[in-house]
Amino acid sequence: MRLQVNDVCVGDRVRDRAMVIQRKTGRPVQFEITEQTRAAIRDWLASTAPGQCLFPSRFHDRPHISTRQYARIVHRWVERADLNSSAYGTHSMRRTKAAQIYKETGNLRAVQLLLGHTKLESTVRYLGIEVDDALTISEQVEL
Repeated sequence: MRLQVNDVCVGDRVRDRAMVIQRKTGRPVQFEITEQTRAAIRDWLASTAPGQCLFPSRFHDRPHISTRQYARIVHRWVERADLNSSAYGTHSMRRTKAAQIYKETGNLRAVQLLLGHTKLESTVRYLGIEVDDALTISEQVEL
């Protein structure tokens, strides 16, 4: 929520990737900014200024939207898409991208880096990887 315009832009160019420092761990985490998102940010830049929050609050005493407001926005998006709103949330979206990357590549280390986890065990727990998953990957590798 605290992203600044300068975090994702260099001048009027929107970056392909950006980095944030996780509040909980203090560690840097890089993330991709897709073309569709870059286009939306370019459109948004017309109404914002460098140094301003990318997601500004409507309240003058707060520079950016709260995590609660973000959750409300996601909830509305899910409802408008006619999806079950109890099955989707801000955190489940983060987990979904990581799970898709793992499922497509089987690269647990890449997922660990993308999530900013220091321990591989944390990533395994986070994704809910079971022994069956590990065996399936093992069976796909031929020596």
